[in-house]
Parts: sequence; structure tokens; C-alpha cells
Amino acid sequence: MRDRRVALVWAAFVVVALVSCVLVLRRPDRLSDLHIYYGALSDLHSGRPLYEYVADNGGPFTYPPFAALALGPITAVSEGVLQGIWLAATCAAVVAIAGAVGVSLTTRQSRRPLVVAVAATVLMLSAPVQSNLRFGQVSIFIVLMALLDGMGAVPPRLRGVLVGVAAAIKLTPLLFVVYFLATGRYRDAGRAVATFVACAGLAALVLPGESWTYWGEAVRQTSRIGNLASLGNQSVHGMLLRVGVDESALPLLWAALVAIICAAALLRARHLTSGGRPGHAAVLVGCATIAASPVSWTHHQVWPVLAAMLLIGASGVTQRAAGAALLIAMVVSLGAVLSPVSMRPGVQFLFENARAVGVCLLCLVGFGGVAVAAARTNRRPARRGWLRVGVTAAVAVAFFAVQPLPAGADPTFKAYALDDVANPRYFFVCRGPVECAAYGTDAPVTFGTRAEKTKVRVNGVVSPQVARLEYYSAPGGAPRVIPLLDAYPGPRTFSFRSANMAQGRLRAYASDGQPIATYDDELAAALRAATW
Repeated sequence: MRDRRVALVWAAFVVVALVSCVLVLRRPDRLSDLHIYYGALSDLHSGRPLYEYVADNGGPFTYPPFAALALGPITAVSEGVLQGIWLAATCAAVVAIAGAVGVSLTTRQSRRPLVVAVAATVLMLSAPVQSNLRFGQVSIFIVLMALLDGMGAVPPRLRGVLVGVAAAIKLTPLLFVVYFLATGRYRDAGRAVATFVACAGLAALVLPGESWTYWGEAVRQTSRIGNLASLGNQSVHGMLLRVGVDESALPLLWAALVAIICAAALLRARHLTSGGRPGHAAVLVGCATIAASPVSWTHHQVWPVLAAMLLIGASGVTQRAAGAALLIAMVVSLGAVLSPVSMRPGVQFLFENARAVGVCLLCLVGFGGVAVAAARTNRRPARRGWLRVGVTAAVAVAFFAVQPLPAGADPTFKAYALDDVANPRYFFVCRGPVECAAYGTDAPVTFGTRAEKTKVRVNGVVSPQVARLEYYSAPGGAPRVIPLLDAYPGPRTFSFRSANMAQGRLRAYASDGQPIATYDDELAAALRAATW
């Protein structure tokens, strides 16, 4: 019977994997990051600078020069063939990760095949793995190398080598070197550092110009990676940017929070290792890299999915509830799905940053405080345990519900300029001089809204008496100035987008600086009437 269940689960995994790959291949922007690797390396082989390459979608090559050596063979085949190979290799890496973490999920050999199959299927359904498939990312292979090395699943003489190679491709696994030192694995730490230095040295010999450019310049240019304030960056740094922390205070606050999170995670990882749970320790350190890195895109976040499964596989109501909540956040985009019911800006901020918040809590609690609470819960009736979980969750949501959301916490906001007027997606209330001229000038502002899955658009026209237009995304936040565009003769037009306008307020000012009109209830009413 168990063999039949294992076969059915693996069949489900194959179906999910095949459907996912087919959907990826049907996308016009399929495997866009792999396209960057391929194009940058093709240019490099042709003698053009690696870090001057810019893909069709504007993406540059952002990894250390050793990554170019490691990925060099991909140009031996056509890009179409490479896409198929890469998707198959990604699915194989998912299976390998599930096999490794399955050792920590159960100690019973008879149950392990079923546990591994379930873990692989859950991983394949998660947003991080889907993101790795969609973009053709190398992150899944970095996680596999660090996990195997971190939990000691490689031969003793080679331990540390995989972490060194992984760090030479992407820098974040260097935290595992600190973990090796904290747990007394000094030789492993030495091998990891030696491997990292050797890989960087090899790249410097083969690619001296690129190495000089990267280590002297490109490594500090985090803006090359993308907009770090966007919701896709679920790191502590990204969350602080969305909160709107003052630019002068951001580095110190970020460094302090990262130090606390990493120290808590490493101390607990040492305890887990001495307790015979190296898999838990490795996953915890991996989660700390997600929280600590300046940028943690969705495809980096495989570690929290593994942590969620370890929590669900533990005993105790508290651990399982925490694991289920974290797993839901890693599978579903809560900010987009629950935005219609999150009428308070603080709650919406919690949903949009659920992955970052979950990873931070996991690192600070570190399978430790949760385990203690679970042990106490197990000595009481299960009903009491669920009651405590429910009360804790309600208190957490209530805390965020009363928080004002600063304007800086709306990374979706964008005000459109004169060059965007021709785009009917951005300007739909009036298009062209005839339509715009038809609007009267009695009302200071005439506007319309259009709701999409993750944003709401507002545009319209203003009367001649309006000198300035501002938008407040939430109570207590700084206003956003909306440009007034002289696109056509007559009324001036405007357009902007925002994440959620349930708390939005549009205010028009006269030339003397006095407010002449405020629209708040109308914005909320228009939002409710819009078609989702």
C-alpha cells in the first residue's frame, strides 16, 4: 500500500513538473535569466566585456567572474536546447534537495520514500522553485550544494568544497563558513575558504579584466540587480526600503538587524548540530542568508520552504501551525490574493512582506523557541495549543492593523510622465485632445480608477485652478507629488499607480498653496466599484 502511495505522489510530481515546464516554455520571456547568462557568455567568448553586457530586457550579468567559468559550457549548444536541459536539471535538483531534507523530516527508513516524494512535490509547487523554472535561475543549484555540504552529506575530505564553489558563484553561502567555525568544523571552514579563494584566483588568471571590474566596482553596485525596494526582494534590506527608513539611518539599522538575526540563527544552528540535527541547522543557516543578503528575490527563497516542511514534520501544535503559515506564504502571494480584504494598510504591509517577516522570525526563534513552546503545549490538551496559536495570530494581525503605513512602504507607486501619455494602459480616462477637451472645468479634479491584481491605476484631468496635485498612500506618510502634464490643449492630465488605495487620499492645491479639494471616500468607493 505504501509503495502505491509513493508511486502516486511521484506521478503527481511528474505531472506538476511537466505542466510547469510547458507553461514556462510558452512564455514569451521564458528563462530570461538563463538568456542573460547565455548572451553574456557568448559576448565574452567573442571578446566583449562581461559586465558591459545588457540583455534585451535590460538585465546585466551580476555574478562573480568565476560564475562565467562555471557556466561557460552552456554556450556549446543552442539556446533552445539549453532551455530544455536547464529545466530538466532544475527538476532533478528539486528531487535531490527533497532527498537530502527527507533525512531530517523522518528517522523511519520505511517512511522516507513517501516523505521524499511529498517534499519534492511541495517544493515543485512553491513560488521559489516555480521562479527558478520561469527565469532559468542558478539559485536552486546553489541551495543544493550548500545544503549537502552544510548537513555533512558529502565525504569528510570534501566537506567545505561545495560551499566554497557555491560562494564563488554567489556570495551569500559564505555565511556557512561562519557556521562551520561555530560548530567546530574548522577543517571544513578552511576548505571552504581555500576553495573560494582558488575559484576567485582561477577566474582572475583566466579573466583578469572582468575580475578587476567585478571586485573593484560591480560588486558594490547593488542597483545593477534591480529595484531593491520592489516586493520581490523579501530580505530585511528590502523590507526596510519599503518601510521608508531614512537613507542616512538605513545602513546602520540594517547592519544591526542582520547581526542580531545571524547571531541568533548561528547560535541555534550550533545547538541543533550538537543535538544530532545537522539538516535543521543547515536549513536555518540558509534562511539566515536570505534575511541577511541585501537582495533576496523569490528564486533565492528555497530555504524557507525547506524550513516550513521541517516545522510541519515536527511534533507539537505550535511548530506545525508556524510551518503551515510559512509554507502558505511561500506558495501563495498573500499581498496579491488578500489585498481585497486587507482594508488596513498595516495588514496589507504584513501580507506583502510575509515571506521576509516569516524568515526573520524563523531565524530569531530558530527552531528553538518554537520547539520549547511546542514541548510545553504537548503537555497540555491539543485544544489549548490551538487556542494559543489562534490568539497569537490574532494579536499579530491586530498589531499590524493599527500601524500607519508610510508612503515609502508603497513600492508599487509610480507617477507617469509626458512620454507615457500615448499608452492607453496608463491614460484611459481621456485619450487625445478631443476627449480631454470634453471635460468641463467645474470640478478641480476629474478622475477614474482601474484595478489590477497587484496595483490600482488612477488618472484624469485637473482644472486651471489646480497648481499642485498630491497623493497620500496612507495616513501619516509623506505625500507623493503627481505631475500635471500639458499633453493636449485645454485641461492638464495626470496618471499614477499605487498598491492599495483603501487608505489613499488625493489632494489638489491652488497657486497660493491652499488645498481646494480632497478625495478620499471617492477613491475608496471607486476602488470598490472597480473590476478585479
